[in-house]
Formats: sequence, C-alpha cells, structure tokens
Amino acid sequence: MITVQFMKPFYTKVSGTKMRLVFAYQYFSILKDEEVYHFIPIEGKEMIVNLTTMQVENLSEVFVFQRGNRFIRLPLYQLLLVSNVHEHLKPILEGKTAEVKAIEHETVEIDEEVQGLIQSLEEANLSRLIDDALAQRNEELFYDLMMKKDKFNGGYAM
Repeated sequence: MITVQFMKPFYTKVSGTKMRLVFAYQYFSILKDEEVYHFIPIEGKEMIVNLTTMQVENLSEVFVFQRGNRFIRLPLYQLLLVSNVHEHLKPILEGKTAEVKAIEHETVEIDEEVQGLIQSLEEANLSRLIDDALAQRNEELFYDLMMKKDKFNGGYAM
C-alpha cells in the first residue's frame, strides 16, 4: 500500500464551487515499501475538487513521484484508491467549504436585496408612466398601466 507522508498544496484557488490544488517539488511525498518518493511536476500537478460534492474532478491527471532514478507514475484515480490521500485532503478542504458556504449565503442575501431594488424601481417607473398618461389625458394607456400595476401588486390597487 502507498501512504501519503506529506501533502501541502503549493497554491490553492477557489473559483465558484471548484478548488484547484497545485503541487510543486517537495510539497507532496509518498511512502511505498518503506521508501520515500517525492512528487515531481513533469506531468500532472493539480487536483480540481468540487467543494459541493467533495469529489476530485480531474481523475485522469497523472502524478509522478521520484526516488533517485526510480519513478512511480500514478493516475489520480489510482492514487485516491490505493493511498490515504483522503486523510490529507480533508483538512485542506474543510476550511474552504466553510468559506464557500459563507459566500453562497452572502450571494443569496445580495440577490434578495437586488430583487427588492429592481421591484421598487419597476414600481416607481410604472407610477411615472401612469402620471405621464394622466398628463397626456390618454385614458386607454392609463387603464392599461393601472391593470399592470394591479397585477404587479398582487391584484391589490394602491
């Protein structure tokens, strides 16, 4: 079995619900048959994790580890199956999922606020159009706008 001895991303970036973990020399090492192999970024060098499902998305990425002149090439899906990489990923992801949930909550609050502003602007615009119809003595337009205002306010005339 392969065990992860050390795993620390060189760089992390959260964009939306995805998190990129980029690894560099000496930031990732594994233990196989009691020998330490160090990660070398010659093929794959990043993991992309969906923070809502907690699933690694780029499973075909190949990670290469080296000890002297010996190399181990492991596709990410195989590394996830035969090692304890989950134990090292969990603490990294836990902090970021809390941040993503906080951002999602803020986004919902902002969306509600924006919807409220849009509704008040639409109401003000409708009132202005009604005033214009009255000033122009356009009875047909006035009644059309009043019907729209009734529908806009949930059927209640104001």
